[in-house]
Amino acid sequence: MTVLPSAGVPAPFRHAALALAAVAGLIGCAHAAPAAGETAVRALTVAPDGRGFAAIRLLPAAAGVEPITQLALAALPADGLATLHPLALPCAGAACRPADPAFSRDGKRLAFVLRKPGSAHQFLYETTVQATGEGAAPKLLLDFDGTLADPRYAPDGTLAVLATAGAHKLPGATQAAAALSGEIGETEDEQRIATVAAGTLTWRSPDHLYVYQYDWVVDPKGGESGFVATAAPGNGDNNWWIAKLLRIGPQGTTSVLWAPPPSVQLADPVVSADARTVSVIGGLMSDFGSTGGDLYTLSLDHPGSPVNQTQGSHLTMTGLRGGCAENPELLTASALSGANTQILRFEPGADPTAGHASPTRQLASGPDGLRALACGGGTILAAREDFTTRPEIARLDADHHWRAITDANAALAPLPYTARSLSWHSDGFDVQGWLLAPKDLDPKIRHPLIVSIHGGPSAASTPRAIDRNGEDAALLDAGYMILAPNPRGSFGQGEAFARANRRDFGHGDLRDILAGVDTAIRQAGADPDRLGVMGYSYGGYMTMWTVTQTDRFKAAVAGAGVSDWQSYYGENGIDGWMIPFFGASVYDDPAIYAKSSPIAFVRQVKTPTFIYVGGADVECPMPQSQEFYHALHTLGVPVSFVVYPGQGHGMASAADREDARKRTLAWFDRWLKVAK
Repeated sequence: MTVLPSAGVPAPFRHAALALAAVAGLIGCAHAAPAAGETAVRALTVAPDGRGFAAIRLLPAAAGVEPITQLALAALPADGLATLHPLALPCAGAACRPADPAFSRDGKRLAFVLRKPGSAHQFLYETTVQATGEGAAPKLLLDFDGTLADPRYAPDGTLAVLATAGAHKLPGATQAAAALSGEIGETEDEQRIATVAAGTLTWRSPDHLYVYQYDWVVDPKGGESGFVATAAPGNGDNNWWIAKLLRIGPQGTTSVLWAPPPSVQLADPVVSADARTVSVIGGLMSDFGSTGGDLYTLSLDHPGSPVNQTQGSHLTMTGLRGGCAENPELLTASALSGANTQILRFEPGADPTAGHASPTRQLASGPDGLRALACGGGTILAAREDFTTRPEIARLDADHHWRAITDANAALAPLPYTARSLSWHSDGFDVQGWLLAPKDLDPKIRHPLIVSIHGGPSAASTPRAIDRNGEDAALLDAGYMILAPNPRGSFGQGEAFARANRRDFGHGDLRDILAGVDTAIRQAGADPDRLGVMGYSYGGYMTMWTVTQTDRFKAAVAGAGVSDWQSYYGENGIDGWMIPFFGASVYDDPAIYAKSSPIAFVRQVKTPTFIYVGGADVECPMPQSQEFYHALHTLGVPVSFVVYPGQGHGMASAADREDARKRTLAWFDRWLKVAK
């Protein structure tokens, strides 16, 4: 076992920046740096009048180096390219990280959070937006001993924010855990809605609730405004899976709009402009920020049962926004359908409780990776990319085509890879995945194949520009092909498919994956004698599980996996997610947990395995990897184990990610014997 010195403190990880992509996870690697020379987009917001936008960008960084985070503003051009104006911040370098930009309703002000890596002391700033799209020198609104997120303006200019006073750790289960000491569970962090004025906070949600997401409810008669929120009492990391949809009145009074069953998690609540309805995405989700499900609508005037507007659809709704169309009542949603990402227009029924399902209109569809979808005043923007095309900010025009309005990466050499969607059948399911390969691959010979299993399980592998500093590029450059399957449990084929591995972890999804390997061997010339498997989080678990079930793979790399679901239940900080997926606690149904535990079958392992994990991982704690390492080491299976101190599930340190990348490549090269 190797324990590496910590190369840095964890960076803030914002799920909201990825909310409209099907992200890997339980949740998976998070704050990835852009490739050398590449500018990446992490967040977008459009002014409500559609005349301007703001972007959070990661500037080019070398491998192992933390990127600089830039906040830039721009006026939206009538045609051609936008001119981005970086905002001068009161700090500099990689230690200064702006996040969560939000326009006022008149588009004249922009609020944003300013963070330092690993710090739970944060700041709220505001800049005045000029007609040119530039921002004036930022003004400090709040210096806060705690964490801040998701500022939102009401129509009258009142600014709300999510705030956690005296936070013990950064919000989110992917963040590094706080060290355990003293009486455990005596106090819990509480993320609450607050309004900001004159440098102080006024709490607007009760102190016993942890609020995850919210939207303003503006009284159409001119009275005080309130909120709709997804929230749960107690530990915020653990209890998102039981969050309810609440209405929070002007004086902090709460009423329950929807208490969904355990198999439905909630995301992206959006209140209609007339304050009559609220829409929300509901489905089986493995982590906050890995959003997928059906679209539900409820009446705020006469709360009742929510109406599932997409029931039975083969789409997975991955994000929801209001204010995108000229008609303020229309909603815009992103969805995943097999290999395609879709943008849909949705019109809630006047009386959703009457059960009138409203039609959707498709605005765009294609094998694009769309990140950070944002809209306002009829304008829709996204960071658009695919496996071989670097990201640029693009606008969806009236003819339903995306047109780039930036050229930040246009001068870079094309990515030297190919990507194609594969489809196959398994146990009656239609399964999809992506096959990546070096561009100059010799079709006359067979090539080694690495199966890369995504996290989740409620997520999907979707098109994203291959990071030249990343793991995939290292493998492709070395001559490997990569298969990224989306087996049952994944997003992209509706809720029935996403639920198909519930109480069956590892079994059906492995059959889907192996059928995909057979397809890659038949259709793409993969070498059946040189197969590797890797994954992180749920993908790390699936890697551990795979090597206990088959000897087809000659090498494996398991990042932050789970080896024993029974012991995991008592070790991790988020056991709340397990009830929806296993159907009962480990104390009530231990057999269902043992059924899918790699450790129960570990004597069957013969595959050389490299294991790594963050030492402060809340989601997939280090002892799970240690337990698998100990078993393989005892049984004489070739194994290597690395712990990265101080790192949470997000593996925020660029240096540690780079170290894991190098070790991964060396491990596959060693056991698959790739000729250089």
